[in-house]
Amino acid sequence: MIDGQFTLGVEEEYQIVHPETRDLVSYVSKIIEGGKTVLRERVRPEMHQSMVEVGTSICKDVGQVKSELIEMRTELDRLARNGGLRIVAASTHPFADWKLQDITDHHRYHHLVIDLQDVARANLIFGLHVHVGIKDKEVAIALANQVRYFLPHLLALSCSSPFWMNRKSGLMSTRSQIFKRFPRTGIPDEFESASQFDEFVKLLVQTGCIDNGKKLWWDVRSHHVFDTVEIRICDMPTSMEHTVALVALIQALMAKLYLMYKRNTSWRTYRRSLIEENKWRAVRYGSDAKLIDLGMKQERPFAELVRELVEFVSEASDQLGTTGHMKKIIEIADTGTSAHRQIEVFEKTKDMKAVVDWLMSETMRGI
Repeated sequence: MIDGQFTLGVEEEYQIVHPETRDLVSYVSKIIEGGKTVLRERVRPEMHQSMVEVGTSICKDVGQVKSELIEMRTELDRLARNGGLRIVAASTHPFADWKLQDITDHHRYHHLVIDLQDVARANLIFGLHVHVGIKDKEVAIALANQVRYFLPHLLALSCSSPFWMNRKSGLMSTRSQIFKRFPRTGIPDEFESASQFDEFVKLLVQTGCIDNGKKLWWDVRSHHVFDTVEIRICDMPTSMEHTVALVALIQALMAKLYLMYKRNTSWRTYRRSLIEENKWRAVRYGSDAKLIDLGMKQERPFAELVRELVEFVSEASDQLGTTGHMKKIIEIADTGTSAHRQIEVFEKTKDMKAVVDWLMSETMRGI
């Protein structure tokens, strides 16, 4: 049985846009000031002033996550509207120019720009990060190793960034390729133990590569402070329903791998380079991809693999009470993500502003 672990913490990054120009607007300081009463420490600035980040408290289950995400999105919308603005949930803005964005006045972001230069300045992307509580660091490392195989699947279910600087990029997750320019990103290597991971981090600190483990920006990481495994590969879904379903799938996946671990079994680990091949397919095609079934050594339609994934995690989702959310996961695989809908709007209208209009509407649909 699942033994009280697998608490959840979810971080979301939103765009702040003008409803008439549809462009990004530097307004995060006003949102943070106005959000002190309801959002308190759950709202934070990010490097660009046209971005706002929110994070849940430590949630006991998916139901609490959903409640907090709805509350935070509602409050962000209210605060943005107070300034005549709107919020958008998507991993890139269809036409905004990163060169025109204001950098938040904070020593951390100034240091990033000094260190990474235009790589940092151009990082005008928005993501979804999901923390799953794992109390034991050795277990956390083992599960982080195994969950790497499924990261491309999670990305394909969340794609929301088909446009970049007024162009259809040809990718369903442009965000992934933009972020790839940062150091220490992508699918991480496998670590044999928590101590080996610690030695790796210490070496990077000792040699001046990083000042702490926060600058490991991998697609999954055993967190350097919290007792969590953090899944960082996802685009920012536009639909709240999609976000909640993804969180439920991630929690069930980690719980299933844990149940196997307790039974002295494990999901087979594969070379990072092979998993990166699947990640590229997810970046390029999203849920339309054929991913490589590395066990069978053949490519297969994503919708088939998602049904197998839902079946694989069913023991855990049953125990967690989240089986209902898995129907939404299958629906996303069958009908597509935010990226598909954005492309459809653009192909119909040939107007990037119409895409932003859809994003503004879809971000608040049902909330």
